[in-house]
Amino acid sequence: MDYQEFLCAIERELNKRLKEGVQASVYTARKNNGSEKQGIMIKAEGVNAAPAIYLEELFERVLKGERMELVVEEILDFYKGVECCGVWDCSQFQKYENIRERVVFRVIHTDKNKKLLECIPYTEVLDLAIVFYVLLEQDKNGTASIQISNEHLKMWGIQKEELYRAALRNVAKLLPAEFFTMRHAIEEMLEADSDEKENLLEIGEDEKQDVMYVLTNSLRNYGAACLFYPHVLEMVGEMLKEDYYVLPSSVHEVIIVPESKALDADEMSEMVVEINETQVEPEEVLSDHAYFYQRDSKKLMARRNGMTV
Repeated sequence: MDYQEFLCAIERELNKRLKEGVQASVYTARKNNGSEKQGIMIKAEGVNAAPAIYLEELFERVLKGERMELVVEEILDFYKGVECCGVWDCSQFQKYENIRERVVFRVIHTDKNKKLLECIPYTEVLDLAIVFYVLLEQDKNGTASIQISNEHLKMWGIQKEELYRAALRNVAKLLPAEFFTMRHAIEEMLEADSDEKENLLEIGEDEKQDVMYVLTNSLRNYGAACLFYPHVLEMVGEMLKEDYYVLPSSVHEVIIVPESKALDADEMSEMVVEINETQVEPEEVLSDHAYFYQRDSKKLMARRNGMTV
C-alpha cells in the first residue's frame, strides 16, 4: 500500500463513521516553494472553515503494523477536538477596516515562489519576499489564516504599502518575537510539557552566553518573519554586543551566531545547505545561504561565495 492508497482507504472509513452533513475527502495543498502535500479534509455543511489533516506519520505507523481502525479513531478524536462548529462570516472580509488589525506577514524565498508571487502582494528584501495574511485564529492546535491576494487589494482599494504598515504594527502584538539560546531550544523540544519560558528580548539577560541562539515567534510558526520586525535585529545586536550571522534554518525560525563564535562565511552557508538537505522539509526551506547583520549600519546582508551582497 502506498500513501495515496492509504489516504483513499482513510477517506472511505471516515465517511462511514462521520455524522450526516460531514464529509471527508482527499485534499492536496499547494505549499511553500512550489511543493504539494496531500492529506484529508473534513468539512461540515454550512461551515466555511475545515481542518486539513496530514497523515504521513500515521501512514508510517500502519506500515509498521498498527491497525487501520485505531488510526481512524485517532483522526476522529482529533477532529472532535478542533471541530469548526461556528461559521466564519465571510462578509467581514469585504471591508479592509474589518481585518486591518489581523494583517500579519510571513517570509518566503523569492525565486522558489515565482508563480505564487504573480498573484499576491509582496515586498522583496534581499532574496526573500514578505507576503501577507489575515490571521483569523491562533491556539495550541495551530492557526487559521487567509493569504491576501492582489484581488483583495483591488476589492479594498488599498496599496501594498498600507498592508505592510498594518502588518508591521500587528506582528509584535499577535505573533511576538522570541529570542533564546540554542540550549533552551533543545530543552524545549525534549521537555514538551515544561512551562519554563526564556525570551531574552524581554528579560534582557546577557549573562546567558551561548554559541548559537534561536529567533522565532511565540507560535514557532513562520517565525523567520521576525527578521523584519521593527528593531528586533538591533536588539539582538545590542544583547550580543557584536555583529552576527543569521542562518535560515527554516521558514519557522533562524539561528543566530555571534561573529566571534562563527566559522567563515562560506562554511556558515555550507551549514545552511546541510541543514536544508538533512533536517528540513522542502516546503519549509527558506534560503540556501547565510546572512550577516552589521550593527553599525543596521543592515542585514546576504553572504554568498565569500561575498557580501
